[in-house]
Amino acid sequence: MRFKLLRRRLTISAPRVAVRSAMPWPLRWALAAIVLGFCAAIALWAFEFGKGLAGLDTGAREELVRLRQEVLRLREERDKAQSVVNTSGSLLTAEKAAQDRLMAQLRQLEVENRALRDDLGFFEKLLPAGGAEGIAIRGLQADVLAGGQVKWQVLVIQPVKNAPEFNGKLEVTFAGLQNGKPWSMALPGGALALQMRQYRRMEGVIELPAQAVVKTVSAKVVEGSATRALQTVKL
Repeated sequence: MRFKLLRRRLTISAPRVAVRSAMPWPLRWALAAIVLGFCAAIALWAFEFGKGLAGLDTGAREELVRLRQEVLRLREERDKAQSVVNTSGSLLTAEKAAQDRLMAQLRQLEVENRALRDDLGFFEKLLPAGGAEGIAIRGLQADVLAGGQVKWQVLVIQPVKNAPEFNGKLEVTFAGLQNGKPWSMALPGGALALQMRQYRRMEGVIELPAQAVVKTVSAKVVEGSATRALQTVKL
């Protein structure tokens, strides 16, 4: 009898048995989530509690405070260094500007110094020569420049004290050779008006004709139709 019952249970003729859960699966998932969350909370609490017992949390906080202070100190040093760099840049810029101004002033002083030397040599010729009276020409000079030009200058003086005002003209003539033949020319604008009491310096630059070579330069002071002074220099 027992054998028959056992064979019936083990063969396909055994009665079907359906296993059904007493709890729905959404409720089971919710319960599992609650259990897992509870376990995680316990684990986190145990971890934090263990850190507190071991003193790790206090050390980490102290380290964090120290690192924050170090960051603040480094930021202050960076700001100070940046301020020094900015100040140095401003000082260098100001120094460069001052140096440029000094160089410009130095160049201007050199130009003025050369002009003063020229004036000194020119005005030294104002000194009377042998007690001459009336109009005199001193310091007639001419220099041939590049490009076929001639720069001339002349000083006319009245070497007497309290000289009367003079009204006349100054004629400048250039003479030499052109293509091997005698050549001469006056100032392109003609004679220059000359008005002065003690002295008057006059100068200018002229363009020479092609193939012209200047040999002599003459300056003549004329009052009306009378020649009051004449000087010629050779180049």
